[in-house]
Amino acid sequence: MFGWPRKARNRRLGRERLLEVKLRAGAVRAARTRAVAWAVGIAFGLILGLYLAWQASAWLQDRLFYANPRFALRHVEVSTDGVLSLEQIRRWAGVRPGVNLMALDLAQVKRSLEMVPYVSSVSVERVLPDTLRLRVTERRPVAIIQVPVPVPAGGVEFVTYQVDEEGVVMPPLDVRLTSEAMRPEPALPWLRGIQYHDLQPGRKIESPTLQAALRWLRAFAQSPMAGLVEVRELELGGSGVLEVRTAEGSQITFGLEDFERQLLRWREIHEAGLRHQRQIETLDLAVGNNIPVRWKAAEPESTPSTPRRGTLPTRKHV
Repeated sequence: MFGWPRKARNRRLGRERLLEVKLRAGAVRAARTRAVAWAVGIAFGLILGLYLAWQASAWLQDRLFYANPRFALRHVEVSTDGVLSLEQIRRWAGVRPGVNLMALDLAQVKRSLEMVPYVSSVSVERVLPDTLRLRVTERRPVAIIQVPVPVPAGGVEFVTYQVDEEGVVMPPLDVRLTSEAMRPEPALPWLRGIQYHDLQPGRKIESPTLQAALRWLRAFAQSPMAGLVEVRELELGGSGVLEVRTAEGSQITFGLEDFERQLLRWREIHEAGLRHQRQIETLDLAVGNNIPVRWKAAEPESTPSTPRRGTLPTRKHV
């Protein structure tokens, strides 16, 4: 009899404790759910705010810059250090009047111009509010290359190219692409021994022999021989030498290294020939010692012929 009330009280206490634990667990889950909801809401609001700010910034930039008629392109200023026509450079740039200057892709304009074989480098600059400034550095040819090309009908035809001091290939410049003030170019030497498949306009020839020939041309232009002889041809042989022919009929052989020393030797031998009134026919400067040189045969002095007495000089039919 005495144990029943005691057991009843223990059951009620157990149920109260269990209910209290459940209430606490529910409160913790509810607090966590509210925290997660707040975090998600804050993150979503932050993302939405950033998106709206970005859209507002884009709209503001568009209104102030990219759609502003004040920045419409009206002038394209062009300067060049060569002979290309300024109007032709504007056409190659591919920029239309009226395009928005702030929206213009300057890198694309630069690439378009530097794809032209005659152009070495370009500077592109915005001059607000309505001007685009282009500064062009042109390639200058230093030699001519002529190669035979087979034609479908049979036979071959000769195609002519030019190269600058870096070895970049250029088609001969059409006079229609130049300014009216274009002056005639000086006579350029011919390069022999180049294959047709090596020639791609706008591309650099990587042939070591051709690069050696271009180095020789630079060294010759700075040597004492530059004003004394005129170079007509450079033969790119496969034997590690460079054959140079001059307008005076001399053939000079060079090794592919140390051009400055070889050009000084040429000058010494040339001056020795002048002292003896003789001209070089062949000269091999690729040899280190005992340089072989052949002199042209001296031309006999011409004396006026006198007719014999009692006879008349014969007449030539014209």
